[in-house]
Amino acid sequence: MDISTKTTDAPPPAPRPTETEVKRAARGATRPGDRIFLGLTRGSGILLLVIMAAIAVFLTYRASLAISKDHGNFLTTFEWNTNLLPPTFGIAVLAFGTIVSSVVAMLLAVPVAVAIALFITHYAPRRLAGPVAYVIDLLAAVPSIVYGLWGALVLVPHMNGLFGWLNDFFGWTGLFSWDQGAPRSMLTVGILLAIMILPIITNVSREVFRQVPRMHEEAALALGATRWEVIRMSVLPFGRSGVISASMLGLGRALGETMAVATVLSPSFDIQASLLNPGGGTFAQNIASKFSEATEFGRDALIASGLVLFVITLLVNGAARLIIARRAEYSGANA
Repeated sequence: MDISTKTTDAPPPAPRPTETEVKRAARGATRPGDRIFLGLTRGSGILLLVIMAAIAVFLTYRASLAISKDHGNFLTTFEWNTNLLPPTFGIAVLAFGTIVSSVVAMLLAVPVAVAIALFITHYAPRRLAGPVAYVIDLLAAVPSIVYGLWGALVLVPHMNGLFGWLNDFFGWTGLFSWDQGAPRSMLTVGILLAIMILPIITNVSREVFRQVPRMHEEAALALGATRWEVIRMSVLPFGRSGVISASMLGLGRALGETMAVATVLSPSFDIQASLLNPGGGTFAQNIASKFSEATEFGRDALIASGLVLFVITLLVNGAARLIIARRAEYSGANA
């Protein structure tokens, strides 16, 4: 018995849906809870932008009232006398002190924080890594005034030996010359700020280093790399963007720190070439020390200095975002 089979051609493939059709289908299939959550998240983002804009408008308006009556140059005057007629005030000393103290803090804190993060994630045994990480987390919860009291009562009295050593061996640079005054200077402030921002940078860097793909490290070990070579070739390139983000978080706290700086620093409206001699000031410290006794015009002047700090913070964060965006493709995060 002959059985004949009839072959038929396969049906042509269905056309792929366009992007518009996919989006439309997704919107139709979205559950009410998803739509509510989308609306809440979008509203939160918009609310944040509105709050930032409102702060900027408020600061700009109140600052314009004070700057319009300033008899000196707001950017270059080495004086802060808002009760004079006409008033004379400027931010030159405050801007210099804020930037210098923050830079000193970053130079001291970032290498130590990265080293601690690497020790916890790649060198310390598990029994030791847990307690060390816990202690670092506790340091981040200490209030600023406690750091300030510790700095004034413990750190400052013990800085004479360090200042004397720096003056003996590096005083010829001018940057570390010391006139034997009280060690309430920018270097002391920078050391205190470095201790304060150390937990922030360490914790974020630690979490970033833990996200390094295990296969990257195993591949380096398989090629005969030492532990340090694994860290240098696999861990640090992957976590570079995260370390930069952590550093910017620490820098943000250093720029705006108030009570600790006000407790330790001996302020004056002059710029010292040496980091060891008392003098200088910061935006936050000046606002905290003068706000309670300032007149209405004096508060507007302090708000004007706060506007400058606000702009500096925005510029720092913007620069960090640009650096991270440029480094992202080399970090290994997409591998």
